[in-house]
Amino acid sequence: MKRTVNQTSPGMQLLYFVVIFAGIFIVLNILGILLVGLIYGFDLIMDIARLDFTNPKTVPALYLLQVVTTTLPIFTAPMVFGYWVMRAPEEYLMIRHKVKPMLFVVAFFTMLVSSPLIELLGNINQQLVLPKALSGLERWMKQSEESARRVTMAILQMQTVWDCVKNVFLIGFLTAVAEEFLFRGGMQSIFVKWTRNKHAAIWITAAVFSAFHLEFYGFLPRLLLGALFGYFVAYSGSIWPAVWGHFLNNGTAVIATYMFQHKHTKLNPDDQHIFNFSGYIFSLIIVIILLVVYKKIAEAKQGPAFNGEELG
Repeated sequence: MKRTVNQTSPGMQLLYFVVIFAGIFIVLNILGILLVGLIYGFDLIMDIARLDFTNPKTVPALYLLQVVTTTLPIFTAPMVFGYWVMRAPEEYLMIRHKVKPMLFVVAFFTMLVSSPLIELLGNINQQLVLPKALSGLERWMKQSEESARRVTMAILQMQTVWDCVKNVFLIGFLTAVAEEFLFRGGMQSIFVKWTRNKHAAIWITAAVFSAFHLEFYGFLPRLLLGALFGYFVAYSGSIWPAVWGHFLNNGTAVIATYMFQHKHTKLNPDDQHIFNFSGYIFSLIIVIILLVVYKKIAEAKQGPAFNGEELG
């Protein structure tokens, strides 16, 4: 992998990274609100803020807001950091193109069998209660999650197959690309350099990734997902298996929601009590085995020099 000539410390790199993201995020959020106001009217912005989605223009406005205020800044920030600040995009974005196809196959099965484990962590997460001293914070988190849930459900009201395809592309593909470039590309690369330990970097990044979504009651399952994506990147040296895994997770959720809405299945995607204890144990064991297989396949392709030199 190409080495950067930039000698900036990892701590300063992280500071630059956060400042770049914050700046781009603020600018594009202002732009997104202005665009929605100019195109659909500023009254609609107030309706969205009040979670009033009765206006038929709400859904296209939410699509525009999603792309401009969330997806674009999440994608643009690591690109600016990797290409123009550090001038080492391969090193900080992990955009290698030559990835062994079998890694995508193993990643697919890893995501498939991780579902029971994710459900278990979600159920555990739902039982967590903050101390009474933090009851105000807990109340705010519940309100925030409910607001986010209502916005998501407004977007996911799919009347046609075309609506499903749009959401698979927007929520499944674009979100996967943007978030993986931000977290597993830029951020995890910085933490690998800072901690000199790939496992620490993976789990720290996964924790930031999960916290970023501001959904306390989904923190643990999203932490696991972030770690899986992190290992996909760390062992392969490429961002693309993680993008693939992230896309599978998001895209499957969209399709499952569409099928449930149109009564093609009785399985509610929001049901968190599908599997039993045996399923949880089986899921844990198989996920670990698949990660070991993934690592061996990746190492066979890359050779020991890459693992020792790049990942520490």
